[in-house]
Amino acid sequence: MTPEAQLEILARNCVDFHTRDELMEKLKEGRPLRIKYGADPSAPDLHLGHSVPLWKLREFQELGHQIVFIIGDFTGMIGDPSGKSKTRPMLTREQVEANAKTYAEQVGKILDVSKCEIRYNSEWFSKMTTAEFLAVASNYTIARMLERDDFSLRMRDEVPISMLELMYPLVQAYDSVAVEADLEMGGTDQLFNFLVGRDIMRAYGLPPQVVMTWPLLVGTDGKDKMSKSLGNYIGIAESPDDMFGKVMSIPDTALAQYFRLILKRSNAEVAEMEKAIESGANPRDFKAELGRQIVAMYYDAATAQAASDEFDRVHAERQLPTDMPEVDVSGELENGALWIVKLVVTAGFAQTNGEARRLVQQGGVKLNGEVISDEMAQVSPKTGDVLQVGKRRFARIVTG
Repeated sequence: MTPEAQLEILARNCVDFHTRDELMEKLKEGRPLRIKYGADPSAPDLHLGHSVPLWKLREFQELGHQIVFIIGDFTGMIGDPSGKSKTRPMLTREQVEANAKTYAEQVGKILDVSKCEIRYNSEWFSKMTTAEFLAVASNYTIARMLERDDFSLRMRDEVPISMLELMYPLVQAYDSVAVEADLEMGGTDQLFNFLVGRDIMRAYGLPPQVVMTWPLLVGTDGKDKMSKSLGNYIGIAESPDDMFGKVMSIPDTALAQYFRLILKRSNAEVAEMEKAIESGANPRDFKAELGRQIVAMYYDAATAQAASDEFDRVHAERQLPTDMPEVDVSGELENGALWIVKLVVTAGFAQTNGEARRLVQQGGVKLNGEVISDEMAQVSPKTGDVLQVGKRRFARIVTG
């Protein structure tokens, strides 16, 4: 494929591009480019927000370029300050290693991992001397670092910024030096870090990497970017039923972005969908199409249709799911009764009593279809009874 044709594909939906001309020159060299993508294993699951740049990496890979996937086991212990209003807690080595293992497995759902160069940045940082580390820092000024929006806002609001956080962009930038990246890509919230990478590469006598960013996918709440910490995410390793159900919960206003970024629909196709909805088409039908296609991406078409049918059975026809996990509460009963909060926690629908209380108070807990809104309620469940929390979580109770 010609460099011009490659560029047209690769630049689709790109927001920040530093620079287009530089990428064209690299493509004209006719060699596989080294495309850097880094992920800090700060949480064990990848979600659809992560998938936006990952599918773009797949396009680079299919065009014959070398994907250098960096798992930030070193930077993950610092925590990326991008978009954060306070210092992140540092992760332990054990947490980072466990999360990194899961990341590598899930990336294989999108990329051909056998063709990726997977690197851990502890490879070079664990061997770096203090003098070498300080030499990296000598190439950047505090004034330049404080130009970063989240740092300047925190300075204005007198919110502490740790020295580790100030070092983070430099550490990420040195990764580009270590792997001699031709291009680095990711979400728009990473632009500052990527541009620092260009400066640090110049300081080490290397050609600066091209920088490309893509929009941040909005979460299921339709307001904030998709994030595990905000609970508005759709995990790429979730069950088909959960994945489909979460897609059906997104607000109508988010449909265009999901079709554009996840399904890679053209602007003309998205405009046609929006026109159809304005003319009276039901947004639910487009959500169902979106849900089936997303499930098919990570499972297959038959599984996607089954998830769609099951959703209709439960939500449109008001029937119970065909498959439900069983929860044995026989060891929790006292005189045949059980505190509703304890039941929710035992079923695994809440991690703490406090979280379970809130679910009850919000009217999100049902036993055999009846809402339990009294957080102090004692219930007397029997084998076969059905506990429901929210719209999509069900469990069949076993009492021994």
